[in-house]
Amino acid sequence: MAKYLLLKHYRGAPPPVNNVPMDQWTPEEISAHVRYMQDLAARLEGTGEFVDAQALAPEGTWVRYDGAGRPPVTDKPFAGTKDVIAGWLVVDVDSHERALELAGELSAAPGAAGKPIHEWIEVRPFLAAPPMVTE
Repeated sequence: MAKYLLLKHYRGAPPPVNNVPMDQWTPEEISAHVRYMQDLAARLEGTGEFVDAQALAPEGTWVRYDGAGRPPVTDKPFAGTKDVIAGWLVVDVDSHERALELAGELSAAPGAAGKPIHEWIEVRPFLAAPPMVTE
């Protein structure tokens, strides 16, 4: 088994087929989308492939260490994950092909007018072991 992160993006990927921003969806369309995601997670729990799924709020703050007790906070000019990542699904599957199959299902979540979004999903394997440095 290998863990994969399936990332949903606000932007940064090619535009999806059903490219209507969620803030323009009706409450029923949002409910249908959330229900689809919950049903997918429940099905994956049943197969033992579900690890975690989260949606992220668009807010966020950049923080960096600048000496003891002084973490300056800045929000610009950096492009941050809050501008890109909408949420994720973590799965633990038998193969890379299975991770791709599940990303395809995630991409089919309904959006505006109840039609599949066909959004691009980024598939990232978890690092199995720390990188080795050789000289």
